[in-house]
Amino acid sequence: MATPWLDIVGIGEDGIDGLSPSAREKLARADVIIGGDRHHDLAQKSNAKRIKWPSPFDAMIETIRSHKGQNLVVLVTGDPLWYSVGARIIKSIPANEVTFHPQLSAFQWAAARMGWSLADSDTLTIHGRADSQILPYLAPNVRLLVLTQNSESPAIVANLLADRGFGESRMTVLTALGGEREQRFDGIAENWNQPVPNFHTLAIECKTGKNAVWYPRTGGLPDDAFISDGQITKQDVRAATLAKLAPYPDAVLWDVGAGCGSVSVEWMRGARGALSIAIESKAQRVAMITHNTQQLGVEKMHIIHGTAPAGLHDLLRPDAVFIGGGLMTDGVFDTCWRALRPGGRLVANAVTLESEAKLIELHQQYGGELTRLSVQKAEPVGPYRGWRAAMPVTQWSVVKPYDDAS
Repeated sequence: MATPWLDIVGIGEDGIDGLSPSAREKLARADVIIGGDRHHDLAQKSNAKRIKWPSPFDAMIETIRSHKGQNLVVLVTGDPLWYSVGARIIKSIPANEVTFHPQLSAFQWAAARMGWSLADSDTLTIHGRADSQILPYLAPNVRLLVLTQNSESPAIVANLLADRGFGESRMTVLTALGGEREQRFDGIAENWNQPVPNFHTLAIECKTGKNAVWYPRTGGLPDDAFISDGQITKQDVRAATLAKLAPYPDAVLWDVGAGCGSVSVEWMRGARGALSIAIESKAQRVAMITHNTQQLGVEKMHIIHGTAPAGLHDLLRPDAVFIGGGLMTDGVFDTCWRALRPGGRLVANAVTLESEAKLIELHQQYGGELTRLSVQKAEPVGPYRGWRAAMPVTQWSVVKPYDDAS
């Protein structure tokens, strides 16, 4: 069992006075304290050596390791493991070598000031991330608590809200929470024009107008939510595809022959931290994927302009694979199957007789479930209406056994 040698202390606007006795003791005994300027200002009662955050962030890990054996404290804001550097540190330093001393998070403070149940609010960050990441959360009656980038963030978010028909949403900027300089700024998204401090938390109470555009987090967005050249897994089939792929937090999808990226987009919207690697050979469709990621709030998608199987090497290992195109190309399935983690899911759709025959062959060899999906929609026939059938889709889904040697 490793002995903890690193203390990460969350600190708030009330400084040392707000810390637990054990955290104050660690600070008092510290030989070295690492933190940002704001953290050092909040914890001035110490004669320890002070080190500011180095850049890039990876350099901080080496800086921390270089002081192993000394009484070392890293200062962060609030809860070290809630959108804070603590989560990044334990990716490089084992958690059993770290002692965390959490303080109230900005989310907890903001919920208390707003009188909101934290359990019934969505928490997210756009600090160092695309502002569009807020878009998947927009829906009627949703309450959002958002860590922002800087003083310009509320105006940018207000414009996003107004553009999507959420201009009536109430916005509140909360700054210096729990300290003597605490301030609050209230307004409505469609006419937000208030200057605010750089460091703050944004609370949003979503209200929809008559022209509001929003989409559920579950699979099956309408086809017109995406731009495409017709190469798109249609809504009903896509919903069935996502159900079989079963997105979950931090899981990685390979979307082979991604088209306009509709399955990839919905995979990433379907679970926190889920990532899709979309492989598409046509430049025009790659541009469409990029546009769709921006409009639907999943800009972290990894888009590869290339062909399979050549473009499938040196990628993150997938937890799920969707083959929407390229099924008949030699090596595509074999490459995907070898890469897929045991217990992972593979789904392939076919519309041609030849690709359907390939799925039947694979089903006989690997098992799984073979399904024929047929969708009909009512459309005008002269002055009346009739059922117009889309091309049927054969879908094969399979879970890779844990004892698979590939």
